[in-house]
Amino acid sequence: MKKVAAGTWTAEEVTIAFLKRATIGQQLLNFATEFMAESAINRAKELDAAFRNTGEISGPLHGVPISVKELIAFKGRVCNADDAFIVQLLQNAGAVMYVRTNQPQTLMHIDTSNNITGITLNPNNLNLTPGGSSGGEGAALAFKCSALGVGTDVAGSIRVPAAFNGVYGLRTTGGRLSGYGIRAAVLGQESVRGVLGPLAQSRDDIDLFMKSLLDQTPWEVDCSLAPVPWRSVKATASAITVAILADDGIVAPHPPITRALGVAKQMLVAAGVKVVDWKPFEMEKVEQMTGKLLFADGAKSTRDVLDESNEPLRPLTELLLNQFSNPISVYENWGLNYEREVLKGTYHHIMQQAGIDVFLGPTYPVASDLNGTPTYVNYTAMWNLLDMPAVVFPSGLKVDGKLDLADPMYKARNDRDAEMHAKYLPKAIRTC
Repeated sequence: MKKVAAGTWTAEEVTIAFLKRATIGQQLLNFATEFMAESAINRAKELDAAFRNTGEISGPLHGVPISVKELIAFKGRVCNADDAFIVQLLQNAGAVMYVRTNQPQTLMHIDTSNNITGITLNPNNLNLTPGGSSGGEGAALAFKCSALGVGTDVAGSIRVPAAFNGVYGLRTTGGRLSGYGIRAAVLGQESVRGVLGPLAQSRDDIDLFMKSLLDQTPWEVDCSLAPVPWRSVKATASAITVAILADDGIVAPHPPITRALGVAKQMLVAAGVKVVDWKPFEMEKVEQMTGKLLFADGAKSTRDVLDESNEPLRPLTELLLNQFSNPISVYENWGLNYEREVLKGTYHHIMQQAGIDVFLGPTYPVASDLNGTPTYVNYTAMWNLLDMPAVVFPSGLKVDGKLDLADPMYKARNDRDAEMHAKYLPKAIRTC
């Protein structure tokens, strides 16, 4: 954007370059569902004309090509009548919307495959999943097909793709970028809020994305939004306390994840940051509550849509529907919502008492996972239940079979732990 503002590049040149890169990426990764090339180039030409006439850029995202997860509405596109509010905000900031990206059947997998546009692959290793449900976005960002991307997250759907593809991803809170048209209307429920958020190449890009939207005071249009501007916080290392969640007590992370957390801890301590070890708190309860609240109807709404279309179930869809087949009553739902609020308050109180500013922990117990196989979301879904913001960033490390040795005496805690432990294949997984 800086080079466009300086007149070095035109918005049209940048848009065409990203479209060409995305065309190559699509052939290798199958990350896109729809290219909006004509409208994107026309938009870029309009931005260039305005810049020539005024000498000023048309917003903080002037000429920046942005990819968007397919469920987010675009006027005149398949199944869409109007632009989603977030699309309007991004366009107001000068962005060029140029491609829609792939997502899984039901939107509730941390893999990306469906019966219409097929499976998306991870650009770091084609045998590995790009994660989900914003897996098309994760693959696009990792292959440099997109400068910024927009995904949705109700249990880890931004953060898992960010982690698996080695990019940045932010899960916003219910009070930021929420509301119909901005918040993903996942299952039409409010107990665990699905939100929209960015996937990006850097921390600065996430900051730019959020500031560009919130500086437009979107709460003046969407009354569900909290009127809180984006704030850049500056603090000295000695003023920050980081709690490390190394293990949720249910499924143990693989050796590369443990090593990455250890390296991060050493770096934080060396920088003067206070670090404390966080013991798992009510994690079984968190997992059970999240599942019940996400599928309060026993996944009936999902089943009804699939039955109506007579669409074959993907393997992960069948696993999901079988796992969450028991609906809960309104009375039980109210009780779980009350327990959720108590748990949020308890976490807040503990953090205040211990002076904790930030949690640091795994996104997933595995560095990445084979296509069609990822299933465990407790490390991410807990922050959705608690409605806390969460950001994923690359560790800078790689899986190393010589360093990341599996414990030959390891004893599984439960069936899922055994299943995840068996997935450790250092020769097959090359990203961390």
